[in-house]
Amino acid sequence: MIEGGSGATAPYTDAARARLVMAYEACELADLARAFVPIGEHELNPDGTSRWPGTVLADAARVVGAAQRFFEAAAVFERMGGADWQVIGDVLEVSARTAQVRFAMAETAFRELLSPERGPAAGEAGRLRAYVAREPLEVALDLDDWVLRHEDGDSGVGTTPVSGGLVRRGPRRRT
Repeated sequence: MIEGGSGATAPYTDAARARLVMAYEACELADLARAFVPIGEHELNPDGTSRWPGTVLADAARVVGAAQRFFEAAAVFERMGGADWQVIGDVLEVSARTAQVRFAMAETAFRELLSPERGPAAGEAGRLRAYVAREPLEVALDLDDWVLRHEDGDSGVGTTPVSGGLVRRGPRRRT
């Protein structure tokens, strides 16, 4: 919720919430990509071709879209953490201006999500990102469960692999 609500958002930094959006996008991408691994018993024709032409390509396009959202979320997280456009450009081997043109709209959209005056975001993806940014603890706990369900047992992620890493804001000083 936004500040003034339950207080779920207030304790976390904008960078922590941006990192959480990135984690959410990574989870979505992983789930979409993982669905491609099994080959269903009735998925293929006897000659090995698809029984439903075009469906695999449509599903792959959804994976690419999820990867794009993850990529943008990573750039927004870097910006919220203080990286300037030059750093982002250097990492991507493009100019600072090219990096800014590529990611400025995603950064602006994220900052608008955090605004208490902002109404519901447009579209399903916008609503989901708004929920992730505004309800960080609830989303982090869900992602904790997701990580633990998919853990291979030797990574030592602990019991709170997402929520345990969120950085809280320091106490506010009264003036």
